[in-house]
Amino acid sequence: MSVNIISETKREVLERPPPENAISHIWHKGTAPSEKATMPASDTVIAYVNKHAEAKMRNHALAYRNQKLEVMGLLLGEVRTWQGQEYVLVRDVVTTDLDATSVSVKFDNKGFEKLFAGLDDAGFDYVVVGWYHSHPGYGCFLSETDIKTHGGIFVSPHQVAIVIDPLNFQIEAFLLRKNEGQINQFKVYWDTWDDPYGGLRKIKK
Repeated sequence: MSVNIISETKREVLERPPPENAISHIWHKGTAPSEKATMPASDTVIAYVNKHAEAKMRNHALAYRNQKLEVMGLLLGEVRTWQGQEYVLVRDVVTTDLDATSVSVKFDNKGFEKLFAGLDDAGFDYVVVGWYHSHPGYGCFLSETDIKTHGGIFVSPHQVAIVIDPLNFQIEAFLLRKNEGQINQFKVYWDTWDDPYGGLRKIKK
């Protein structure tokens, strides 16, 4: 990609507590079969990903699992702080047509109009808080190319890279501002009215 993703550093960061309904991803192992990815996971949760956004990313990667093709997309959301700790809230993802192989992926040059249309149709006020891409069959880590991509395009320190391995059922989140390639904690959250059984569980007979 040659486009520079805006950081919107002048935008006000909201002071809000993290979502109450949040759990670790079932694919999140804390380690992966890669030298760069076996570093201890951070205790700090850097991202909370809405369950619908998580499903889009996961299903996107799984759709190309048998072909062993990489996929990618952008993470849309907002930056928040709570008790001095910054985190991102990923509310949705957007992608477009891709030029992909089993070891590389980029937005197709003819797909940017579709990508921008998807950004316009997001339906809420957002910032681009990072990106996701898949490593079909070879673990969750940031390659040298991934690090260059992230460092050159996603210039804000809060922007997250989520890597999915749909063959080994693994998913991890990374930041570059501290240790390149270090796994960081993230959780999947849902709004109270999003939980189909939440209300029923609370009803006492």
